[in-house]
Amino acid sequence: MRVMVLVKATKDSEAGILPSADLLEAMGKFNEELAAAGILLAGEGLKPSAHGKRVAFDGAGRTVIDGPFAATGELVAGFWLWQVKDMAEAVDWVKRCPNPMPGPSEIEIRPLYEAADFGDALTPEAAEREDRLREGLAGR
Repeated sequence: MRVMVLVKATKDSEAGILPSADLLEAMGKFNEELAAAGILLAGEGLKPSAHGKRVAFDGAGRTVIDGPFAATGELVAGFWLWQVKDMAEAVDWVKRCPNPMPGPSEIEIRPLYEAADFGDALTPEAAEREDRLREGLAGR
């Protein structure tokens, strides 16, 4: 099972306050453990939402919205993509994670949709296209 592990933003992360050397070291060691266990597929920190944009869709219309965005606790400051056997394993790994922020923080874990989740709606042609795409991305 693949999961997206979302590090929620805080006032500090949205203010652009960078992690300390100690936190960078601890996170580096944690990432090495994830990689050694074969769990880590990807992971990065994100710049504050002030550097971002949103594109709002309404039918054929598109509206670009400049950051920063409100509701700091609902924003994402970083992410990992993990391959785990189940949600319990993902939770166990998150519990081992260093606190990603200087103060209180949250990490959210969300399972990704897999091809089997779509049942008959995923045609053989669409499944083949997805397989080719994944193979191409893995080959980078």
